[in-house]
Amino acid sequence: MTAPADTAVSPDARQLLRRARPFAIGAVALVLAGLLLAVLNSGESGALHPRASVPQGSRAVAELLDERGVTTTLATTAAEAAEALGPDSTLLVAQPEALTPTARDTLRRAAEDAATRTVLVAPGPEATAAFAPRVTVAPPVEAEERAPRCAWPAAQRAGEARLGGYRYALPEGTTEAADCYPAGGTATLATVPTPTGETVLLGSPDILTNDRLDEAGNASLALQLLGSHPRLVWYLPSGEEAPAADERRSVTDLLPPGWRWAALQLGVAAALAALWRARRLGPVVTEPLPATVPAAETVEGRARLYHRTHARAQAADALRAATRARLAPVAGVAHADTHDDEALPPAVAAHTGTSAAEVRALLFGPAPEDDRALVRLADALDALERRVTDEPATASPPDDPPTGEEPRT
Repeated sequence: MTAPADTAVSPDARQLLRRARPFAIGAVALVLAGLLLAVLNSGESGALHPRASVPQGSRAVAELLDERGVTTTLATTAAEAAEALGPDSTLLVAQPEALTPTARDTLRRAAEDAATRTVLVAPGPEATAAFAPRVTVAPPVEAEERAPRCAWPAAQRAGEARLGGYRYALPEGTTEAADCYPAGGTATLATVPTPTGETVLLGSPDILTNDRLDEAGNASLALQLLGSHPRLVWYLPSGEEAPAADERRSVTDLLPPGWRWAALQLGVAAALAALWRARRLGPVVTEPLPATVPAAETVEGRARLYHRTHARAQAADALRAATRARLAPVAGVAHADTHDDEALPPAVAAHTGTSAAEVRALLFGPAPEDDRALVRLADALDALERRVTDEPATASPPDDPPTGEEPRT
């Protein structure tokens, strides 16, 4: 009933390596996936992010500004953007519609104090009303290459550029303002003077994205808008300054339009696959085994399974149950009381000379704490069984033997 220490308790190096192989493969896969994502994104990803190399990112224009000596500071909250602003800086608000009223007021006051240029990318009615109250917002149009059709020097130097989106109508009599790149008679790029600086309303973000920067005069117009000062504060709102919860879109709104049809197709395919795999294979039949497995190999195989799954409690119960089943007939215990912890221990103790408590702890005790304790338990059960079964019988001769017969021993 004992087992060699090298197979039952201590696994060798080969077994340890085999057990660690799945974890090593998973770790390598995670590292490779991370490296692949890093190579594909080359930094942080997201629309109009100055370090994102995805098509809708703005890493290209940020690098061009850096080559011309313009330092770009990324801010994710209105407080950070307001603190970074100064007299020699430009403020870019990448998503002005995704701001709370408090954030808009903070940015507007900071831009007025810094007396700088504020560039708003695709501001809607709410953002326009906060930064340029007298400007009227018209419905958006599709972005395409348009001529400047204005006298603003920056637009004249850039020439045609890809503009569209929201359109802005300046109030009559506004001086030092410019309405450029008109669509349907309304500007898609407008500049509005403020008491201390200037506000630029950019109808669409196309001239700032990586995939459109090299078209027409997009790069020239972007560099002139953002590079007029040596410092650029690029404000990309974070989740904590997003619109109110009732204005947010649900998860289903973010999915492609055909997701319901695709889900229905996947459900039908899953049902067909289940029906195919659940087809009737016929009644269960028995057949003889191709080979006879020795009992010793069966015991060893089951022991290895117990050891691999760390099932010490189950293994100990199996050892104790088998030992009790063999000891009960020898100790004179009825079959019904074989596994009774009140009937079997005293009977076994009477044959071994030990206390019933010691026998009860051995045959009905708690599960071993580790593999070595399990091996010690197997050895103790084996020794107990040998003491009971190997003890010679002590029978007294009859007092009155039959007449004519000699006592037999």
